[in-house]
Amino acid sequence: MCDKIDLEETATQTGPKGVINDWRRFKLESMEQDNLPPAKRELLRQMSSPHRKKDDSRMSVQEYELLKEEDEGCLKKYRKRCMQEMHDKLSFGPKFEGVHDLDSGEAFLEVIEKEHHSTVVVVHIYKIGVKGCEELNNCLDCLAADYPTVKFCRIDAVSSGAAERFSDEVLPTLLVYKAGELLGNFLACTQHLNEEFFATDVEAFLNSYGLLPEKEMPMMDDEEENDVE
Repeated sequence: MCDKIDLEETATQTGPKGVINDWRRFKLESMEQDNLPPAKRELLRQMSSPHRKKDDSRMSVQEYELLKEEDEGCLKKYRKRCMQEMHDKLSFGPKFEGVHDLDSGEAFLEVIEKEHHSTVVVVHIYKIGVKGCEELNNCLDCLAADYPTVKFCRIDAVSSGAAERFSDEVLPTLLVYKAGELLGNFLACTQHLNEEFFATDVEAFLNSYGLLPEKEMPMMDDEEENDVE
């Protein structure tokens, strides 16, 4: 006969009882116990005792007095942790930093065929000296920071081993893949943009074809939270 699994030990509970217990654990872990008076240290020992009833989600007067101290700052940290946990649960697939430079046709094929099936791969084929290529590279550097779940790559047309297919007339070229399938093939893509273009213009262009995922909202730090409040 299998042992009964204690869900409280394996996952954060929801509902009033779970919130109180989860908040209690966070508060106890965040307090500097060495700087507390002996009476409060003893109360902490009782609160964290393994013999405490697991269904005891009520707070005693003494515990309430202890927990309410410096709650404002602690509550912000607790809220930030909960938001991060929720964000992590809703985020799927790997994340990336910056634009990845590909140095060969083999590296180009590998990033298309072996990347996670949920990952959008944007490849910029460029050539130094061709109008628009350097500007587009700068734009992708910005977009890579805003879309960490998208894998942005770039490869020199000569290094790709297909220079005859990617002549100067069709550069810069943007190729967009997902799960090995070509979703977007934009030759001389800057012709769809203004002569002077920025990252937001490239973003809008890709979004017009539904090729970028929803942009992630950055986590707020304590100073930003104070401004909101």
